Amino acid sequence: MKFLSPLVVFTACGLFAAPLFAAEPLCEAKRQEIQTQLDQAKAAGNNNQQAGLQNALSANTEHCTDKGLTKEQENKVLDAKKEVSQRQADLDKAMKKGDPDKVNKRKDKLAEARKQLQDEQQKLEQLQPDEDDE
Repeated sequence: MKFLSPLVVFTACGLFAAPLFAAEPLCEAKRQEIQTQLDQAKAAGNNNQQAGLQNALSANTEHCTDKGLTKEQENKVLDAKKEVSQRQADLDKAMKKGDPDKVNKRKDKLAEARKQLQDEQQKLEQLQPDEDDE
């Protein structure tokens, strides 16, 4: 019976520890992404990039939370929305002045800002779990 008790305790610890490793799946995915880039930098012999990626990997391991990654992406979406608003105001101003060259440049900048916003929103959607699944 003394043998069974440690075995049960060991098994229980293993079962309870498993969710801890999967508790931050977004951070784990980010770690994998950084590790892939690190492997590529090593293969290319890029020592400066290796050092930076190693620092990023360490920071991710020590400080990353899924909630933090989501919040960071939400902030990127907000920044992109502000950029779109600013580009729209610039375009409106150029249209009032009537300079066709400036209007075309502002339209291009606005399109670029909208594309960036769309990209950031897609990244955010990928980070957020589907409400239907819960």
